[in-house]
Amino acid sequence: MPRSFQASTEKRLKLPPLTPWQVLEHRHLLQRSFLNVWEDRVRLANGHEIDDFCVIQSPDWAATLCITPERKIVLVRQYRHGVRAPSLELPAGALEKDEAPLPAAQRELLEETGYSSASWQHVLSVAADPARQTATAHFFCALEARRDSAPRPDASEDLQTVLFTGAELLSAIESGQLIHGIHVAGILMAQRRGLL
Repeated sequence: MPRSFQASTEKRLKLPPLTPWQVLEHRHLLQRSFLNVWEDRVRLANGHEIDDFCVIQSPDWAATLCITPERKIVLVRQYRHGVRAPSLELPAGALEKDEAPLPAAQRELLEETGYSSASWQHVLSVAADPARQTATAHFFCALEARRDSAPRPDASEDLQTVLFTGAELLSAIESGQLIHGIHVAGILMAQRRGLL
């Protein structure tokens, strides 16, 4: 967990600080364009050692809850090889080098769906998987969004655009049709803030 998450949580909840693990050895296992995997030998504060704790480093990413003037939510449907099945998701993608989260969300929304908006709100930033991954997921809401152009997805993306009402979206979460857990968190936070 990045220090910013740890420090803000400890301060807000008035919790005592936790001692970070001590890295005794650090070894890279794999390096690819969007993925680095390393193995650490670590010592916990209680003295226990773990010989092979693997960490995945990948870029931060941004996702958008896109709401049209008719109060429809724009989702994308695509095949996800990890689960070997199609997945309904918010338009999303990795931040490019030195790119801030909001411009990334705006770029990805336009590329994947052709929609854009002049009214954006930050919804949530969370650790994607604090146990083993370094990435932070940033969620935004695009209000009064309109389709300005045809989608221009990357060559590696085969996307279908799907429109849901707010009730249909929440029902898709409850019924297990929308399976991307971190996207569910962003959607439910948007609902809590009255954006749905």
